[in-house]
Amino acid sequence: MFNNNDNILNQLNLLVINMNQRGQIEYVSPSVKKLLGYEPQTLIGNGWWELTRKNNTERIANQTEALSLFAVEKHNGAVSFERALLTSNGETKWILWNVLVNTDKTLVGVGQDITSRKKAEIELTAKNKELLVKNVEITDSINYAKRIQDAYTQDPLVLRSHFTNSFILYKPRDVVSGDFYWYHKKGNKLFVAAADCTGHGVPGALMSVIAQNIIKEVVIKRNLEDPGEILHAIDKELSIILENEYNKATTSDGMDIAFTVFNFDTNILAFAGAYRPLILLRKNEIIEYKASRYPIGFFDYTIKNFETNTISISEGDEIYLFTDGYIDQFGGEQSKKFNRKRFYDLLLSAQSMNFNERENYLEYALNNWKQQNDQTDDILVIGIKI
Repeated sequence: MFNNNDNILNQLNLLVINMNQRGQIEYVSPSVKKLLGYEPQTLIGNGWWELTRKNNTERIANQTEALSLFAVEKHNGAVSFERALLTSNGETKWILWNVLVNTDKTLVGVGQDITSRKKAEIELTAKNKELLVKNVEITDSINYAKRIQDAYTQDPLVLRSHFTNSFILYKPRDVVSGDFYWYHKKGNKLFVAAADCTGHGVPGALMSVIAQNIIKEVVIKRNLEDPGEILHAIDKELSIILENEYNKATTSDGMDIAFTVFNFDTNILAFAGAYRPLILLRKNEIIEYKASRYPIGFFDYTIKNFETNTISISEGDEIYLFTDGYIDQFGGEQSKKFNRKRFYDLLLSAQSMNFNERENYLEYALNNWKQQNDQTDDILVIGIKI
């Protein structure tokens, strides 16, 4: 019944079999020789099940399943499925079958060789599993890095034990952050800093841990109290740590930082910055104390000058330290940066509200600006009202 179509089947790489209701094969197209390497007559009867299956268990299961397909007659339609068959030389070929019940109550199956596609799918599945495992390992590593960074991160609420009206808006772009804040009480003085390390994510977080250790060394162990001197010492120590004895080229690792020292006896605030300014909001006026135009850690060949500013502070003054994440956030109708002017205007517009509401207000304004845009960078804003 199929003989006239044998050449067409060979050309199309198709295979046709015919099975009776006892599960025996009555016909196999000659194209099986090209596809599987068997002579058609060797597959007649139970030869199909015995030769093309790997073991008896598989043979019985497949034959039983094939017999159950006679039920498709009730649905008046064909059934499609994929099966792996054993070739005469022991290789595996995948065949896509379309099976239906013929008018003479036999089962007709038309198979197409999909081995190349199936191998690609199997390889892709294996690669996806491998990537999934690696992704889990990377995620676990990042989460572990977060636990380490969390151990270094101080409780923002503790700052309120020193300044009742204060907040720390801290929003890492990724799981871990290159931004960090640091404070330390020593006698009648409180040290407060906001820093932005090179990069974000794990590289930035690693730099933040290194930087915090240096700050502790400089402030706590070496007892430096002048912000400008502190930044000079931090810069020197960070440069030593990052120096590569095999490569004397200038490193691109470092940080920007705003460093303040509050003296509660004299009501004097001392400030020095490396690319990060200090904002004083007093009587509806923004006063910006500019930072030195040198970062910490870069430009080892340059003589850096971190100038200390002394500011007399009064009750009602508001002090803000911040990294560039907030003002660099893309958003709005034209997807532009929030920019510094909008940020300063935002601080001015919030003066009438309770200071402890500022953090939520700034976060609301940020989300309203950002909308569907991804967070551009790590975000850190410290607000203190005297």
